[in-house]
Amino acid sequence: MAIELRLRETTGPPQSPRRTRPSIAPDWIAPAHGPTLPDGGAAGELRLAAVELRDVSKHWGKTAAVDRVSFTAQAGNLVALLGPSGCGKSTTLRLIAGLEAADAGTITIADRHVTNLRPSARGVSMVFQSYALFPHLSVAENIMFGLRVRRVGRADRKARLTRAAEILGLQQLLDRKPSQLSGGQQQRVALGRAIVAETPVCLMDEPLSNLDAQLRLEMRREIRALQRRLGITMLYVTHDQVEAMTMADQVVLMRSGAIEQDAPPAELYERPATIFAARFVGTPPMNVLPAAPVGAAYSAALASAPPGRRATDLAIGVRPEDVRLAPQGLPGAVMALEYLGADTLIESRIHDDVLVIRVPGKVQADTGDIIHMTWEPGRTHWFELSTGHRVESQA
Repeated sequence: MAIELRLRETTGPPQSPRRTRPSIAPDWIAPAHGPTLPDGGAAGELRLAAVELRDVSKHWGKTAAVDRVSFTAQAGNLVALLGPSGCGKSTTLRLIAGLEAADAGTITIADRHVTNLRPSARGVSMVFQSYALFPHLSVAENIMFGLRVRRVGRADRKARLTRAAEILGLQQLLDRKPSQLSGGQQQRVALGRAIVAETPVCLMDEPLSNLDAQLRLEMRREIRALQRRLGITMLYVTHDQVEAMTMADQVVLMRSGAIEQDAPPAELYERPATIFAARFVGTPPMNVLPAAPVGAAYSAALASAPPGRRATDLAIGVRPEDVRLAPQGLPGAVMALEYLGADTLIESRIHDDVLVIRVPGKVQADTGDIIHMTWEPGRTHWFELSTGHRVESQA
């Protein structure tokens, strides 16, 4: 009987073809050759792709996490989304990636409307703050994971891995596990995984926040050099204004879900559009004080005041490095001194406000001493107290 059954199994009707198993790739992993782009090429073959947001909004209940945000990241540029925690910069990045759905507005990548497309169809790669490495896989396997689940050919996988390893200096680490790597090396692996995807846009969500200060400096330079070498468009989220100022071609400064100022780093520093921008950018930040008490103690401070405006309606802004000690000028009491080697930061009290100045070398002064400070009228920034917006001066 057993023999008869076996014969029936063998000689029975042919089995139906085995169903193709669905891909296990997460939505955020792009297809093997990326989505088809307007020029007919594939995302992996395209290195020039602009990213444009128009009136994009996202709400969590009644709270606007992102409120009518509009900006354009030009193709091949590194654009930093800068701002304090909770300002909406990471949510904006996730909206671009497709990890969150926008409530309103449009998102365009390489002249394609991607607002309602799945993440895998947008032609972007992403580097997360936590690196998101698989602890049981080697460096090589982590880098190639996305390529494997997208069923990229073995030869192509090997070629991409070789290129990424050479670019990032990982050739000697390919067989190691993440636990055997330093923080900087793990960051390079995460970058490698984004590189092998060969997408025209790379999104980075505070990738250096887990590294120490020296390593952050090194990785800043490496990421910037890598972005220029590959020619990709990169959107980089950070709360560190030093990262934004030293790496970016364009800085989008955000506050409470909206854009405070969108400008190149030099313009953001030299012509802040608001008091918030003035105080957020700079180390130490710009001094911003009510103009009336400053003018009462040092009338020369009002020399470049905007015409037709009352001092009581204005605030004076001056960078610490633009202020110098003088025999006469604005008087202030020394509150603290920080000797940094090349220069000294002096914190002084002006009535109820604090003014910080940066002086070259070491300063011989004690807490409580009265010092006098002055600066060129042309280095004064003026702001409207009621709105916080910049006002043009006479200088």
